[in-house]
Amino acid sequence: MFGVIAIAALISVAWFSGQGTILTIFEHLNALQEMPPIWLAVPMVTGEYLLFWAVFLMLIVLAITKLSPTPQPWSRALVVGILIVLSVRYVLWRSLSTLNLSNPLTGVFSLGLFFLELLILGSGMIQLVLLLRVKDRRSEADRLSVAVCDRTFTPSVDILIPTYNEPPFILRRTIIGCQTLDYEAKTIYLLDDKRRPEAKALAEELGCQYLARPDNLHAKAGNLNHALAHTHGELIAVFDADFIPTKNFLTRTVGFFQTPLVGLVQTPQTFYNADPIARNLGLEDVLTPEEEVFYRQIQPIRDAAEGVICAGTSFVVRRSALVDAGCFFTGALSEDYYTGIRLAAKGYRLIYLNEKLSAGLAAENISAQALQRLRWARGTLQAFFVNANPLTIAGLRPIQRLAHLEGIWHWFTSISRVGFLLFPLAYSFLGIIPLRATMAELLYYFLPYYLVQLTTFSWLNHRSRSALLSDLYTLVLAFPLAITVLQVMSNPFGQEFRVTPKGTVSDRFRFNWRLAFPLIIMFGLTAISLWTNLGYTLLFGSDELMMTAERTDQMRGLNLGWIWSAYNLLTLGIALLILIDAPSPYSYDWFNLHRTVKLTVGEQTVWGFTTKISEVGAEVALTQAEFPLTSDAVLLDMSIVENDLTMQGHVIHREFKGAFPTVRIQFEPLPLGQERRLIEMLFCRPGQWQSRCAPGEMRSLWLLLKVLLTPRVLFDRKAEIRAVSVSQV
Repeated sequence: MFGVIAIAALISVAWFSGQGTILTIFEHLNALQEMPPIWLAVPMVTGEYLLFWAVFLMLIVLAITKLSPTPQPWSRALVVGILIVLSVRYVLWRSLSTLNLSNPLTGVFSLGLFFLELLILGSGMIQLVLLLRVKDRRSEADRLSVAVCDRTFTPSVDILIPTYNEPPFILRRTIIGCQTLDYEAKTIYLLDDKRRPEAKALAEELGCQYLARPDNLHAKAGNLNHALAHTHGELIAVFDADFIPTKNFLTRTVGFFQTPLVGLVQTPQTFYNADPIARNLGLEDVLTPEEEVFYRQIQPIRDAAEGVICAGTSFVVRRSALVDAGCFFTGALSEDYYTGIRLAAKGYRLIYLNEKLSAGLAAENISAQALQRLRWARGTLQAFFVNANPLTIAGLRPIQRLAHLEGIWHWFTSISRVGFLLFPLAYSFLGIIPLRATMAELLYYFLPYYLVQLTTFSWLNHRSRSALLSDLYTLVLAFPLAITVLQVMSNPFGQEFRVTPKGTVSDRFRFNWRLAFPLIIMFGLTAISLWTNLGYTLLFGSDELMMTAERTDQMRGLNLGWIWSAYNLLTLGIALLILIDAPSPYSYDWFNLHRTVKLTVGEQTVWGFTTKISEVGAEVALTQAEFPLTSDAVLLDMSIVENDLTMQGHVIHREFKGAFPTVRIQFEPLPLGQERRLIEMLFCRPGQWQSRCAPGEMRSLWLLLKVLLTPRVLFDRKAEIRAVSVSQV
């Protein structure tokens, strides 16, 4: 990487200084750009026809997606084929016709913009090639799980729960969730890397094994490797301290190990709380978690390429295969990623079962999310400096290396995202036009590529993310990720493993100034850039008598510049709103779960149904207008009929919601047996974690505009008041 940068810098210096050979080469290249090949010429037709051509292609792919709402082999192949053709066509046009090499300064910006586009396009092209083959293992799991359910294949399973500093209430529900697994030959181990007395007491209370070690060498990987020497199960299941499996997790995954070469089975990560981006925008029930794209699109195509990524939690691995591969990898931050690579290099198969069989806590504020993403980026990019590098390690096939190359390449695209914020400023402040194109060329080459990509983006990722929302998610952490990429390339092991904090609460809005600082600067510069470009366009755009060829190029650049700046300004504004963390006062998450309940006070009974329920309370809509309680201090019995579960509590709030009087009940401390059944009902029901569809492109645009005009921090101040009152209670 540094070699490429050094060569580019030397060429630039020589070009700026007017060295003969370099100058001649670039003059020749500029002449070629001004006289592109004849087959790149735009047809001599009106702009309306060119626009029709772009819309026609978009309608074709739209029709394919409507005929096949879920991608099928035939529809996926057609759409991917169209996208590949349009992408190649776009790259040829950009490389042979649009570069502005008229002088060194403009040329450096023009080539730089093209290089940043190639980073994005290269990653996208690899994904398109891999998308031609996709695996869905659910029917295979149906067949293989029969032997597990019939108890004809029941290897022993050690369930490992590594923990460092997670609060006991989080560990409690994870251990109980693992104990509810419908599988007898299992042993549960709490691996405490902080040697806490409360963690040991919790393990003893709940009846699971407790393991601690004398040091914290190699962080999570070292903790897991220490446990390997003290456990003996044929299979090992790993759950992070906040991940709770559904009851059928092992019955759905263990069956794959009937094939001796299967080394690991990975399942998706999903979350029972909203991620901080959705919560800070007030779109908790609309946006899907950021990881959905990875688990619904990327992992299935990696499975087809036999390049599945071990995600560190919610997986089962064969002990003998793990030992053969050298146990959990300790040479990088992403121990899970490289452990999977070494298993594959040894010839073992890594399987991805696309079923949500567990759920955990998403990062609870934007700072925690940034810490997590930067650790993932650093851990993945350390591939260049470890002996488990998927691009060079012996034993992987070319298609597997290609799949891993896409994953590594992805992190470099953060540099492109930063560049796309900076380049419009060149139009305003330096007078540079890095892209030279007529409106007809944009309609003929760029618009079809953009519209087809926009139309198919959400369809290809199974409605997990729209293109507009994906760009917004990328922008929020673009600067710290780009800096991390450069840091890793120069000092790959400069940071130690840092655990993502979980179980945090907050009673007020908080602004993350550290992450916001570069975005605030970019927002100000972009606003000035937009004002400047619009001013030039209005002053000189209508003066046709002064339109020389050079002025025409400049006006085209200014028009593109202000449109680009306006889009950047919109996304930067929303990104800054994302960095205002909304209050999160509850330690326990509430679920919209409807269950029939019977409330009993003495000899009086009232029927109703739950609208929300958590581990500490419930909100009940009463189907009878009269409620017998005269004092909230009186204890009542709340019986959940479907689950044969009774809990005691008292009313803390009353109100009318719609047609029903509603009461909120706070539970008294639960006996262990009742607590187990409550956690099982809330977290462990098979099939309860379903995938939601993200909004389409037009609705995403409407939501973003709505968020910008009615930000939560101004129009939902009641959230902070509610948070304060809850914390006081």
